[in-house]
Amino acid sequence: MMTCMEDLKDLLPVEAVRLDVRAADWRAAIGAAGRLMVETGATTDEYTREMVANVEENGPYIVIAPGVAFAHSRPSPAVLSTGMSWVRLAGPVEFGHESNDPVTLVVALAAQDSAAHTSAMASLARLLGDPGTAAALAAAPTPEALHAVLAGERTEDGSGPEPSEPSAAPEPRAGSLHKILTVCGNGVGTSLFLKNTLEQVLDRWGWSRFVTVEATDTISAKGKASEAVALLTSREIARTLGDVGRPVKVVQDFTSTAEVDAVLRDTYDV
Repeated sequence: MMTCMEDLKDLLPVEAVRLDVRAADWRAAIGAAGRLMVETGATTDEYTREMVANVEENGPYIVIAPGVAFAHSRPSPAVLSTGMSWVRLAGPVEFGHESNDPVTLVVALAAQDSAAHTSAMASLARLLGDPGTAAALAAAPTPEALHAVLAGERTEDGSGPEPSEPSAAPEPRAGSLHKILTVCGNGVGTSLFLKNTLEQVLDRWGWSRFVTVEATDTISAKGKASEAVALLTSREIARTLGDVGRPVKVVQDFTSTAEVDAVLRDTYDV
């Protein structure tokens, strides 16, 4: 069976990595990431336009962490195969996000369905959430070196993925199974990042058997809200959701286990 790292390496070939790309604005930055997926056969040009339209419609919620944008749209006929691209910008670009601008990294995803890339997203969320790995990715001199870090290999200077220390775990509360929804505009991209980060925190707490996490889109979230104890999302998507009858918690950095830990403590008052 493929490991998460192997899934990620398979979905993001070296040919889909570009470093020090110049972009005049956020549309050009997404365009650069989209062209790489076209060149590697994952999408048509129409999908690039769909990624831009997603931001125009839903706002800059795709800026999931300081300096990091995760460009994507819904599965569509413009997606020829599930794939990704990675663009490290030569200079920062403003996307209009309240706290995570400016962006220096654009990771793009094209998904044929909502399940094909789940393990790769879990791997990528862990890599971007690890400070040592993030530094190694930012310093990688070539696409090949960056790809090695993404694949979980150690670099010559010893940087790369390191196991994170578990946070102090509160006592789990017994009782019925709870559900938390993580929400984004399409349910296949940023919500999966947040889902994976939340599940890491639940694992550390020992609460995984008490709380299930479901990644979903804004429309579905409104219908499923009554099933959940809380919804976790970005500020932009929280505005779109409005009052759904359940607490809507805003997370600024979707890769930060520390921030998600704090949000979860606030949700359960622990």
